[in-house]
Amino acid sequence: QVHLVEFGGGLMQAGGSLRLSCAASGTISSAEDADVMGWYRQAPEKQREMVATISSGGRTHYADSVKGRFTVSRDNAKKTVYLQMNSLKPEDTAIYYCLAQIDGAGYWGQGTQVTVSS
Repeated sequence: QVHLVEFGGGLMQAGGSLRLSCAASGTISSAEDADVMGWYRQAPEKQREMVATISSGGRTHYADSVKGRFTVSRDNAKKTVYLQMNSLKPEDTAIYYCLAQIDGAGYWGQGTQVTVSS
C-alpha cells in the first residue's frame, strides 16, 4: 500500500506563487518505483482534471492552462513530487490532488486546497 500526503496549499492573491509537495510512504522504496507522479485538481462543480505529470524518466506533461506558469518536479530519493505554481490566477482555485501510478495501480492523496483571490 502506498500513501500520499500533500502539503503547501493555502490562500494566495492573483499573481502570487505557491509550492505544493506530495510525499509518498508505504511500500515504495523510491519515487523511481512510480511510473508516473503528478497533480490533478478539481474545482467546485467541475470534473477532476490533469494539471501536470512527470514520468520516472523525467518527461513532463502539462495542461494547456498552466503551461509556462507551473513546473512539476520530483525527488526520487525523498519520494516526493512538487508543483511550483507561479502567476496564479483565480481560475486556479481548486483542490489539488497528488497521484502516483505504480505497477498499473493509481494512488491518490487526500488533496490540498488552493484558493487564489483576485
